[in-house]
Amino acid sequence: MRINRLALENFRNYASGQIEFDPSCNVIYGENAQGKTNLLEAVVYLSCGKSPRARSDRELISFSADTAHLVGEIDARNRIFQTEIRLSRVQRRKMTVNGVPAKNASALSEVLHTVFFCPEDLLLIREGAAARRRFLDTALCQLRPRYAEALGEYNRLYEHKTRILRDSEIYPDLLKTLPDFNLRLCQTGAVLIHYRARYCEKLKIYASQAHQECSGGREELQLSYETVKTVENPFAPLGEVAEALMAHQTAHYQAELASRLCLSGPHKDDVEISVNGLSARQFCSQGQTRTAALSLKLAEREIHKDTVGEYPVLLLDDVLSELDPRRQEYVLNRIDRGQVFITCCEDDRLSRLLTGKVFHIQKGEVV
Repeated sequence: MRINRLALENFRNYASGQIEFDPSCNVIYGENAQGKTNLLEAVVYLSCGKSPRARSDRELISFSADTAHLVGEIDARNRIFQTEIRLSRVQRRKMTVNGVPAKNASALSEVLHTVFFCPEDLLLIREGAAARRRFLDTALCQLRPRYAEALGEYNRLYEHKTRILRDSEIYPDLLKTLPDFNLRLCQTGAVLIHYRARYCEKLKIYASQAHQECSGGREELQLSYETVKTVENPFAPLGEVAEALMAHQTAHYQAELASRLCLSGPHKDDVEISVNGLSARQFCSQGQTRTAALSLKLAEREIHKDTVGEYPVLLLDDVLSELDPRRQEYVLNRIDRGQVFITCCEDDRLSRLLTGKVFHIQKGEVV
């Protein structure tokens, strides 16, 4: 799986241009704020219809333009695909795959898979549970269409229930609709837990191995999936998991009414991460934190390979900073499979160690 060619028009600081990539390794270098990360962001957007950095699509359009245009030629499953996305400040975006309109972002994920690592991914370790849920959601939405569908439905139901709880004091009759929403939330939430638990089991194996090798055998990474307490076995049949979720909801009914918040459900799930038995969030150094986050991303890549049969495109933004030489060497040795994009401020060291193409980015252009 790889992207052969990318054309951009008015995307971030890229006015226009077309770039042909190497099928193996692409080193992208330049000074800060020149557009290196924007280029990786465009590739990620073509794979899932979401930006890892922007809150809305409008942020992706150049300041001087009202529309933006992305086209990617993608080689996957022994076929060539052309994915095209048009963004507008005043209209809904338009997406096509080989000229056929894409109903939603899942159509993009069926063509191209990406794994993106950037300095902000340290939040996977340092921040609260929401960052780790986003990590799970991003990976699973690419791999499992049913998960993406269930997640979308769960989020809609969650928003509706939140509004009901919020407005129930003024409109008490709204509470009569809660049982239906609670039932469907439990049924849909069981699907999320089903996939998350199984994904975390695979993640545990690959991430632990990657972290141990990257640290020279000095550190051991442990992961555990945490969900609603009444779900004692997240691997149980969906019906049993849904019943356990319903029991938890029933127990928290009065608390939800009092707080006017949804207090029960997989929207509070977490992945507990520790290194050598200590909480990574509290006790890891900056280098250990970066290694743990990178290990999760490398594990995500291997799970993609196991599931799809092809490596996803790996995008590494400023990955080597704050890693000691041993860890840097490990990372560079692990990216020799599949297509890889790696950014840095200077090309000297990477261009000597890696084969492939080297791109110098300056003011949104390849120079």
